[in-house]
Amino acid sequence: MEHSEKWEAEFVKRFKKHYDELKWLYCEVYNNDMKAFSWLCNSLYGYYKSRSSALKKLDREKENNPDWYKTNDIVGMMLYVDAFADNLKGLKNKISYIKECGVNYLHLMPLLKTPKGKSDGGYAVADFRRVQPELGTMTDLEKLTSECHKNGISCCLDFVMNHTSEDHKWAKAARNGDAEAQKRFFFFDDWEYPNRFEQTVPQVFPTTAPGNFTYLEDCKKIVMTTFYPYQWDLNYGNCVVFNDMVGNMLYIANKGIDVIRLDAVPYIWKELGTSCRNLPKVHSLVRMMRIITEIVCPSVLLLGEVVMEPSKVVPYFGTVEKPECHMLYNVTTMASTWHTVATKDVRLLKRQMDKLADLPKNYVFLNYLRCHDDIGWGLDYEWLSQFGISEIPHKKYLNDYFTGKSSGSNARGELYNDDPRLGDARLCGTTASLCGIEKALAEKDEDKLEKAVDCDIMLHAYMLTQSGIPVLYSGDEIGQLNDYSYHDNPDKSADSRYLHRGKFNWESTDRCSDTDTVQGRIFKSITRLEAIRAKNEVFGTPAEFCTVYTGSDSVLGVCREYGNQKLLAYFNFSEKEQTVFLDGFKSGKDLFSNEEISGIMAQLKPFGFLWLLLEE
Repeated sequence: MEHSEKWEAEFVKRFKKHYDELKWLYCEVYNNDMKAFSWLCNSLYGYYKSRSSALKKLDREKENNPDWYKTNDIVGMMLYVDAFADNLKGLKNKISYIKECGVNYLHLMPLLKTPKGKSDGGYAVADFRRVQPELGTMTDLEKLTSECHKNGISCCLDFVMNHTSEDHKWAKAARNGDAEAQKRFFFFDDWEYPNRFEQTVPQVFPTTAPGNFTYLEDCKKIVMTTFYPYQWDLNYGNCVVFNDMVGNMLYIANKGIDVIRLDAVPYIWKELGTSCRNLPKVHSLVRMMRIITEIVCPSVLLLGEVVMEPSKVVPYFGTVEKPECHMLYNVTTMASTWHTVATKDVRLLKRQMDKLADLPKNYVFLNYLRCHDDIGWGLDYEWLSQFGISEIPHKKYLNDYFTGKSSGSNARGELYNDDPRLGDARLCGTTASLCGIEKALAEKDEDKLEKAVDCDIMLHAYMLTQSGIPVLYSGDEIGQLNDYSYHDNPDKSADSRYLHRGKFNWESTDRCSDTDTVQGRIFKSITRLEAIRAKNEVFGTPAEFCTVYTGSDSVLGVCREYGNQKLLAYFNFSEKEQTVFLDGFKSGKDLFSNEEISGIMAQLKPFGFLWLLLEE
């Protein structure tokens, strides 16, 4: 093994531990290009040397406690810096509020430099080493993460690795005829190969951005653009792309980012004749990235964005011997949860929970009700077919319910990428508006409002019961409603996801302490649930869990066990009172209400829930 004698001992120790596997993977993917591999190894030491003493101290602490993120006291929040606090300096001044929310894991939505009007919400990066000017600078980001660390808050940032903006310097050079730059992307002189790709590669946005290629009139070339025409796919078959993108990832990590969210990771390897999704070499690349972080910055975690069904998601954890991502999104449960809100039938959600219960306990999922993105109805329609449910009519049913078109629906949302021909529209809206709070307030209907708020709180209790890390979407903690002002903004009006990306309503936080208000009731309930969760190890990732019989198809029952603690949790997804069977329960205490409960049956109010901690 070749390395510089000037390398520090700490780096050499980590490097030696992983060298053989890193070299083997790199040579397998990049045809034994040892010159490129040596360049990569030397660059890794450079990024290690550039890490601050504070970050290196954090590396050592978390290296000695590798399961630090699997505890029951971590609560996340995702937010857009501009919507929440205008800029990074403003966000730094709001850390006290973030702590008040019980949050110690902060996911900053994309904030790197993107072109105006062609940003895709920040996912078309023009410069991986510059912050969007109106948000601040890299120095501001570094000061923010440093302050977060002082307050016990870890920071997550998106790393958009599948593509760059057409305004990125690599793309500009490629457009101007630079042959080496063109090799960083997928450039073609004619449509022969693009047409062959199109035969097997699905379209991501068939309505708003059909096809996977874009013709560039100015240079008479065709470039692969899986997502949008202004997002050019990177060619990871070129080792220079991998080396440079790893450098960009480590540069971000050295600014104090603790969790790197690997955006659209299933798409990063392309091969003719395939779907260009989840190919084996994707896992080789992610495994190398995991190894590299363990060498350079072992406190940094990788979060994989894999928006697919569980069978496609789980492989991104890797294996015990060769792990890949530390954490993944639990997107299927999120969609199944909203399906249950509409149908009042928990059987699909129960099936989803049963699948999760069968997975190894070292798998960590991020659980959420809403996020920056839309809700896609990627449900298990093969299983649902036994109940006479077919995919297209059911998607329409769900969308009609959540857009308020169905009789009896109090939800308020909007469709995203509506394609009447395929019937495959997705859904946008905040948690509060989808639960019915918006409509109830507009109609001044106290009964509807009571049930809508109860539904909102029950859903958060359910999210906090799941194994993994619960993540709030900024504004949900105060019941923030849809923001329809995006319709009047020409830069946003075409994208209905801005419905739930509105400005944070700071005036509403003044009502957080008053439980007679919607904001106060939701805020106090969520923070109380978080505090209970943090005090009881039965909510931790290592706990055993399973679903239990409840006697009602509208009530989900979950049992969690860890050490000498046993928790029975029940969630009523119906607007009607339900009688539930308590699975052999004798006596115990509802952790949320502090009520002592005994017997084998219990009544759950509409959208009510119980967290029953059993007595010994």
